[in-house]
Amino acid sequence: MSLFRNKRLYYDCAVITVIALLFSLTYCLFIVRNNFAPAGFNGIGTMLEYKLNFNIGYFTIIVNTPLCIFAFFFIDREFAVKTFVFSMAYAIGNIILKQFDLSALQYDAQGIDTIYPVLIAGAMGGFVYGTMFRRNCSTGGADIVAKYISKKDPMLNFFWINFTINAVIAFISIFVYAKHDGNGALILDYKPVCLCMLYCFLNSLVANMIIRGSKSAYKFLIITSHADEIDREILEKLRHSATRVKGKGVYTNSEKDLIICVINKRQLVEFKDILKKYDDTFAFVETVNETIGLFRKSR
Repeated sequence: MSLFRNKRLYYDCAVITVIALLFSLTYCLFIVRNNFAPAGFNGIGTMLEYKLNFNIGYFTIIVNTPLCIFAFFFIDREFAVKTFVFSMAYAIGNIILKQFDLSALQYDAQGIDTIYPVLIAGAMGGFVYGTMFRRNCSTGGADIVAKYISKKDPMLNFFWINFTINAVIAFISIFVYAKHDGNGALILDYKPVCLCMLYCFLNSLVANMIIRGSKSAYKFLIITSHADEIDREILEKLRHSATRVKGKGVYTNSEKDLIICVINKRQLVEFKDILKKYDDTFAFVETVNETIGLFRKSR
């Protein structure tokens, strides 16, 4: 099917546009007035706006248009189109918002409690980043560069590439937000760097939680001689099924049943109570980040 005949693409683009506009609102309300550079190329745009009063919306268009064209031909077409939609919506949102007086709504920490707008903006940025990544999209800029590098050399981790770019931006912000004393001497300010790194950390933390998904569960691996009884209780009490395979103990050289079962998190204690009733039973549990396919949460 042609890319532009895919109805899902248009639905995703509509969602991406809304999220991009919300992200531009977050930028105007929590970042502009508090003198710190957020992650990625947006950080460069923020510093340019601080120094030259050059609207980050225009910077986003200038930078991301050629990058998205490059991504269309050399990375992934769907990824490029969605990223372009996000970038343009974000840019237009910033350009439009600058036409209004938002001072009454903006969080101006006045250099005192700057950590609070960083926490809010970082959490929102992580939500946006994670949501975009799950839809095969990005926020543009450094993400496109990192994706291309990781595609050319899969051994290079996408997130470490992004971290390196963000670290460079944080270092540059030391000089951008520096002040001059009465004698004209330059006074370096490390606070914007700390705020930038905190933003990046929170951004990555929230994004990773979203990327991993919310359908987390527990996987039990049970070795027992009471497989029939345990299977019955899994079906009747937990309303889940299981997979049973035959195994052979290395030490005893005797055959055992091996039960594999995935359950909801809230059923952990209940499952443990079932296993405690049967002797000659050994089990261990692992965390499952996300379930895909035939797995229904029991009511």
